[in-house]
Amino acid sequence: MQLHNEKDLVVNNKELLYKGIFRSDDVFHVINQALKERDYQKREKRSEELVAEAGKQSYVELRPFKEVTHYMTFMIKIKIIFDKVTETTEVIDGMKRKFLNGDVKIMFDSWLLGDYKERWITQPWLYFVKGLINKYLYTFSIDAGFKGNLSGDTAYIYAKVKKLLDSYKFESGKVVKEKDVIEQIAEEFGVRDEKESPDENLWKGWQPKD
Repeated sequence: MQLHNEKDLVVNNKELLYKGIFRSDDVFHVINQALKERDYQKREKRSEELVAEAGKQSYVELRPFKEVTHYMTFMIKIKIIFDKVTETTEVIDGMKRKFLNGDVKIMFDSWLLGDYKERWITQPWLYFVKGLINKYLYTFSIDAGFKGNLSGDTAYIYAKVKKLLDSYKFESGKVVKEKDVIEQIAEEFGVRDEKESPDENLWKGWQPKD
């Protein structure tokens, strides 16, 4: 991925917290699948593991990216922390199943990585004026669209992981509906659906709230 001369933080440290039983391979599978569905290229930045008396601690940092145009790239920094993790066995539907038990913390930062010099190279004075207008007066509609799309992608991945983690709460006896999770996360991320449509279609064409 090329270097970019402009960076704009769109989603800042959005946290997903969970405590209880889980499977780490399930978490990574859901994240990777959601990234694939959103056309992101996977990239692992950092991975660490520490064993302590309270249990294992693991840290993984992902920086998947999507090149939207020749001058704009979406990048989502996903930091995953499993803390105080121990192995446990639960009886589910009369069968013993192995799980991990501990704290899960996942943090999302989403960036627009721009190279507007490439776009405006033939007219550098337009690039300069556009930068001033964007910063102090008005955000061009195309740039607002990028922010809305990136927020929607981040919310989509967040919702998929939250749905998985909620599904481990077997003792509650509640069935988690994906549509309910999507609507809740959409509200938290400040995005909305312009048209009413079921399930996955809810994520198409979302725009930032005013």
